[in-house]
Amino acid sequence: MAAVELEWIPETLYNTAISAVVDNYIRSRRDIRSLPENIQFDVYYKLYQQGRLCQLGSEFCELEVFAKVLRALDKRHLLHHCFQALMDHGVKVASVLAYSFSRRCSYIAESDAAVKEKAIQVGFVLGGFLSDAGWYSDAEKVFLSCLQLCTLHDEMLHWFRAVECCVRLLHVRNGNCKYHLGEETFKLAQTYMEKLSKHGQQANKAALYGELCALLFAKSHYDEAYKWCIEAMKEITAGLPVKVVVDVLRQASKACVVKREFKKAEQLIKHAVYLARDHFGSKHPKYSDTLLDYGFYLLNVDNICQSVAIYQAALDIRQSVFGGKNIHVATAHEDLAYSSYVHQYSSGKFDNALFHAERAIGIITHILPEDHLLLASSKRVKALILEEIAIDCHNKETEQRLLQEAHDLHLSSLQLAKKAFGEFNVQTAKHYGNLGRLYQSMRKFKEAEEMHIKAIQIKEQLLGQEDYEVALSVGHLASLYNYDMNQYENAEKLYLRSIAIGKKLFGEGYSGLEYDYRGLIKLYNSIGNYEKVFEYHNVLSNWNRLRDRQYSVTDALEDVNTSPQSTEEVVQSFLISQNIEGPSC
Repeated sequence: MAAVELEWIPETLYNTAISAVVDNYIRSRRDIRSLPENIQFDVYYKLYQQGRLCQLGSEFCELEVFAKVLRALDKRHLLHHCFQALMDHGVKVASVLAYSFSRRCSYIAESDAAVKEKAIQVGFVLGGFLSDAGWYSDAEKVFLSCLQLCTLHDEMLHWFRAVECCVRLLHVRNGNCKYHLGEETFKLAQTYMEKLSKHGQQANKAALYGELCALLFAKSHYDEAYKWCIEAMKEITAGLPVKVVVDVLRQASKACVVKREFKKAEQLIKHAVYLARDHFGSKHPKYSDTLLDYGFYLLNVDNICQSVAIYQAALDIRQSVFGGKNIHVATAHEDLAYSSYVHQYSSGKFDNALFHAERAIGIITHILPEDHLLLASSKRVKALILEEIAIDCHNKETEQRLLQEAHDLHLSSLQLAKKAFGEFNVQTAKHYGNLGRLYQSMRKFKEAEEMHIKAIQIKEQLLGQEDYEVALSVGHLASLYNYDMNQYENAEKLYLRSIAIGKKLFGEGYSGLEYDYRGLIKLYNSIGNYEKVFEYHNVLSNWNRLRDRQYSVTDALEDVNTSPQSTEEVVQSFLISQNIEGPSC
């Protein structure tokens, strides 16, 4: 069933009755709790609308009350509104509920299995809500308490519950960048899977493998992520929850993007977007999740303008559901900031990109510790934007201030990445490359060369000689040699290598080719090779004509309103392309 719209419009008489109850809230508080969950929620929502957050907070901080309200499934979006408002108001309702649930679990440790089973089900719903709302640490506490209950009975039902719990725990640990703990969680899930298998039972592994794919992707272990996305796709069967199917398709698409298998990625993410919209509705957070991954695909296939529009749509949904100071809103701001930066790179108009980057950082620092890994990418994006603003600045003092701020942000991002991933990682290499560009802008050319070479060496060893990321770093080193170090022979070789990779991956109309072509024109001018200057002026003109024709018609959102294939056909098509025969959906 599609999610309800984000409006609250009960019938007039009903609304009047709710208002009367709210007006007498103090006297009728206990009676309100005996109402059916939908009516009880409407009373609480009226409290929220009237700004009576202290009274609402006192209700929601009671586990029994909140657990009942969670059963009003068709009000979930509105519940997110109320919940976020309380968190913004300083009512730590997420932590209070997680602590209350944890204490309850400790109290019932000696109770019979039925009592524990009921508590586990409450925990799954509560933890799921907290996870969906972005309060990962509190959701983790809830799921750990559930897992503890599962371990108290060594029997089959609780093994199934333990697997489900591990999947949920892995998801929140991924979201909170606790990758080492996530790996331990996956191993624990495998032990329960093996127990079930020995007793002739099988739990579906699609969600578990999808979460492992997400973990490996976040750590830039792209080959492993791709391998596990195939395993997850093999587990998609009929009757699997739509949410699981959507999430597996999303993760598989991202794994395909970084492996540069764009046709597969396109098919997977477009179907995921279609499924999410069709099942959950166009205002649902799950739909926004798919849009962010669709934007990632579009950005990587060089459809930058459309990626900006998709990221904006995702941000609009998340803001309408969660409000302002929410981690899901922050990540959407960051994605939009980066795509806007890439989109406006030629024009030099970075106000919009800077606004979204600063919003992302502001929200993350408000919610999370200052050394949280999520800040690394947001700081990196802001640093890239500040560097470009500084380069175009005509005031020397302002330029130096902006470059220094960008330098501090890049160094902070690098340290966070090295702490989380180590030296030999794609994310670390990206930060080295970004510092190389910045040092070039700061006229520290030897330091710039050192950073670019470091980035290239790490990327080549991890991704191969002809990856997009390698081409980026090679092009940046070529620019340094060409514009600032007069090493024209080295620069020419690097430009030609960058161009070859770009054409191979993205075709003749790839946007990044412009900077390499312009670099070669400048280079050949510098050495007096005017025949080559003329040749590359013509190449650049042809490139401009190609760009004018490219992506001029298709609206990316219109493109996913329907799906030409069923989920079964999409899955089978993907698996057949891997020479694997999958199960019937």
